[in-house]
Amino acid sequence: MIAFIAGTTAELIKVAPVYHALVARGTKPLLWFTAQHVDEVADVLEDLQLPEPDLWLVPRGKARNLETPKQVPAWATAITRTVFGQRKQLRASLTADGKPGLVIVHGDTFTTPFGSLVGKRLLGARVAHVEAGLRSGSLASPFPEEINRRIATVVTDVHFAPTEREVHNLRKARGVVVNTEANTVIDAMRLAINSTTTEDLPEEFGLATLHRFELLSRPEKYREVLEMLKKASAKTPILYLAGAPERERIERFKWHDLFDGENFILQHKRRYLKFLPILARAKFVVTDSGGLQEECSYIGMPAAIHRTHTERQQGIGGNIVLTGMETSKLQHFLENYESLRRPSTLDKYHPSEIIADTLQQLGYV
Repeated sequence: MIAFIAGTTAELIKVAPVYHALVARGTKPLLWFTAQHVDEVADVLEDLQLPEPDLWLVPRGKARNLETPKQVPAWATAITRTVFGQRKQLRASLTADGKPGLVIVHGDTFTTPFGSLVGKRLLGARVAHVEAGLRSGSLASPFPEEINRRIATVVTDVHFAPTEREVHNLRKARGVVVNTEANTVIDAMRLAINSTTTEDLPEEFGLATLHRFELLSRPEKYREVLEMLKKASAKTPILYLAGAPERERIERFKWHDLFDGENFILQHKRRYLKFLPILARAKFVVTDSGGLQEECSYIGMPAAIHRTHTERQQGIGGNIVLTGMETSKLQHFLENYESLRRPSTLDKYHPSEIIADTLQQLGYV
């Protein structure tokens, strides 16, 4: 039996196509949820036609959004308590079909290493890692993602790497390494990218999402990039979609004066199927999201990745610019983004099918 261990809305989005590909091959995977994200989970499950999790590893009544590293110890303790309390039943469910148990984790959140260790050390299962092998070359950037994925690599048995670069990064890893040719988000994107939207948006606009700890924890850098976006919005309106942590910072530092509601527009971030049609209409993107970097690379959208390092190479040197947190590079992008636009490759790759076929060949389906 296969069990997905996921904990964030982004993980659910990226494992959903794999889940459905496995169902199409005649198996019904389990879904165990660690509740790193809670508030938008029901919407994401509905949008992606995923079932309610078979098990909340943090009891649902006690689950809260995991927003700071300080919350991790209590969150990890709650998961450990659940697993130990139900260890016998969980082991039995993983081997109920008479085949070896397999736990699938994704990406580089706190759930990734913790889920892989739970599967391997506590439940005796084998572990598959989707979106494996990404490396930025710096343990501090992005933090803690770079550490999370390196821990997961140590206990993974089947590594699903999105490109040949990640395959090379895993050349010394134990277990099977498979090149999926792209990130599974491309399969999720095809479901929604061309959906219509009734959003009241400017005729032309840029899109911004800035949310990483390495930026939010440095108020002077966060303010600096917001001021640059405000200035650029005089030429092309910019929509800044902010989650709870970003809005808390803006409220704390009383930065609402930066947003005028007409050119530089602050709004709540959207659920995935509502976000993608907005992304498709944008003229450009400014973000610190690795996932959004990949999405932009696949549709040829000009995007500035405002980070010092990125573990992903998709689009770099083409439609994607890594600013290195340098304002001069961001400014140059904002003045010249249209020259970076590229054709879409959205229909070229089908990584979820490669993953499902591999698991079938290995006897897990």
